[in-house]
Amino acid sequence: MIEPSTAPPVRNVTRNDAAPDRPSPTCVLCPAPRLSGRGRYCSAACRQRAFRLRHTALPNLEAGLLRKALRRRATLTEHTVYECPECETRYLGEQRCSDCNRFCRVVGLGGACTDCEQPILLSDLLDLEV
Repeated sequence: MIEPSTAPPVRNVTRNDAAPDRPSPTCVLCPAPRLSGRGRYCSAACRQRAFRLRHTALPNLEAGLLRKALRRRATLTEHTVYECPECETRYLGEQRCSDCNRFCRVVGLGGACTDCEQPILLSDLLDLEV
């Protein structure tokens, strides 16, 4: 007959814990730690944000549709780049050259460069052929 052992049973907890040399897993969207080892996000808000980011429609960059939307908002002139035929100076939203006092021709849709504040065409920014 086998005698029962008086020592308490030993439980192996090392396989259930994360390895000490590995950093704790973080959320896919933010640097916060994940709530569970199997989840990808730290909270329901991050999970909802990820869903919205995956399912947003990309903007349509067709020139005709952009012009129509800008005309509807009454901001088409403000986003149009004009060029003087004499001095070839470009203006954003100004239809008359201040130096030559002549009307400028339309070059295309654009905006101001963030670095130099000069007018730049949308086709130059996106490397599109017009």
